[in-house]
Amino acid sequence: MTTSKIDIIIADDHQMVIDGLRSLLAHNEQYQIIAEANNGQAAYELIAAEPQKFQFLLTDISMPLLTGTQLCRMVKSEFPHIQVLILSMYNNAPAVKEAIMAEADGYILKNAGRTELLQAMHRITCGGTYFSQDIVPIIYNQYHKQKVQDEQLNQLSIREKEILSLIVKEFTSEEIAEKLFISKKTVDNHRQHLLEKTHNKSTVGLVKFAIKSGLE
Repeated sequence: MTTSKIDIIIADDHQMVIDGLRSLLAHNEQYQIIAEANNGQAAYELIAAEPQKFQFLLTDISMPLLTGTQLCRMVKSEFPHIQVLILSMYNNAPAVKEAIMAEADGYILKNAGRTELLQAMHRITCGGTYFSQDIVPIIYNQYHKQKVQDEQLNQLSIREKEILSLIVKEFTSEEIAEKLFISKKTVDNHRQHLLEKTHNKSTVGLVKFAIKSGLE
């Protein structure tokens, strides 16, 4: 009994990396690389031309024309049957968060060996996700920060959220008081409570908090 292989496209702007991946997956019974591209745009065009040909995308995160996360987001939106594993040299929070927001199925570092690569691909093709052990603490810290921020936002009263929204829109205390038909002193009291509840020291901190919380 023969099992059809999973057809892969690789996107990376370093040919040496592509050649290395080809070598790692050579003679593998489960996977075969059928296309490659040296930038995100070229990869997208290959996929868009014949999306049914591909089941798996291995992509670098940093590429010209389209980044790996931009490519991932487009592929996941238009061709959701294609699973995406991002290979990156970056193990920082912004890169990982961006990959997760792009709905990548997995994220491993480029210094991973053949064993971890195959483990990640197996986990993903079986319907799961895979994130390198070096990445897991970053994901946890991001989750913890978001949880703390959500808890802080939930502590705010409806009036405090209303005032915070106006602060973000650059209303002065006098303008907020006039708009809400309250005194400037009341606005200043609310502003002080906002600083205390969100653990910020300035209006700039409040604005950043509001933006991160999605408050408008």
